[in-house]
Amino acid sequence: MILRVLLLSLIFATFAAEWKIETIAGNGKPGYGADQLNNPYGIAIGPDGALYICDIDNHVVRRLDLRTKELSTVAGNSRMGYSGDGGAATAAMLNQPYEVRFDKAGNMFFVEMKNNVVRRVDAKTKVITTVAGTGKPGFSGDGGPAAKALLNQPHSIQFDPGGGLLICDIANHSIRRVDLKTGLISTWAGTGEKQPTPDGAPLAGTPLNGPRAIDADPKGNLYLALREGNMVYRIDWKAKTLHHIAGAGAKGWAGDGGPAKQALLNGPKGISWSKDGGVYLADTESHTIRRIDLKTGVISTPAGNGKRGDGPETTPASCSMARPHGVFVDKKGVVYIADSEAHRIRRLAISK
Repeated sequence: MILRVLLLSLIFATFAAEWKIETIAGNGKPGYGADQLNNPYGIAIGPDGALYICDIDNHVVRRLDLRTKELSTVAGNSRMGYSGDGGAATAAMLNQPYEVRFDKAGNMFFVEMKNNVVRRVDAKTKVITTVAGTGKPGFSGDGGPAAKALLNQPHSIQFDPGGGLLICDIANHSIRRVDLKTGLISTWAGTGEKQPTPDGAPLAGTPLNGPRAIDADPKGNLYLALREGNMVYRIDWKAKTLHHIAGAGAKGWAGDGGPAKQALLNGPKGISWSKDGGVYLADTESHTIRRIDLKTGVISTPAGNGKRGDGPETTPASCSMARPHGVFVDKKGVVYIADSEAHRIRRLAISK
């Protein structure tokens, strides 16, 4: 116990001394102005080096130029709805875009949770189309065209090593896969049951309790956060097996400095692999960012104090946040945080 406390103190001291947290977009007030966001969720660095933001209550995807800090809109016209396929992305109506990703060709994909669809914006033409879902909730379509299938509250997407698009179909307690060459959809993981996921279990025939967020590393491993299950699993792409790496299954904020498998998480809703050997979580209901060290298995809290609020940004460990949903770690190890109900994008980086 003493060793654990000392380790935790060392972790916090390291972040306090060497890391800083700062707001790079949003003034803390919800809106759609030049320096306003309204409940930002999923975030990702695009091929142009800009940060793309799912601004869900403005019903748009926005682009943040990290050099000038200028915000612009790249998809959505700020009116809630479902329209615009075949035309300019900025003229389309969206309904709560939750997460955004880019394929190798630079095309932008994003999930609209309330529309139960995944849409694509062509990198060259900027034309928007629907790649999965019909706009209605449900579960159907396996083996057929993804654009005719039914999804139910899709939350997160990621590309897999086999050229497919994985969709966390959370209300169906499954992960759906779209073959981007054929356009066909299938159920890749999950049985539809809200049951525990055994460690080491095969992907096929194993239940997933609220698959909320997914990311991948360069070796093809996938990392999956279960919202209702309050756990994190590594998916071995080749072996098609699930391996428990964090969360004891109960809700809470505890365990820093100790084994991640025994720690308490509280509704994790964002996940990002980092080249520093860690997996970062937006642990939404504890208002923190957690880090799982993949080498040691130890968990820590790089940012957030467990209290809902808005700063101050004196140190990462003292900064209150308000239900962060998005986290993204870039190639340099800089951590971007979508602090949703504080209506800010924060950046966690080493002080210079």
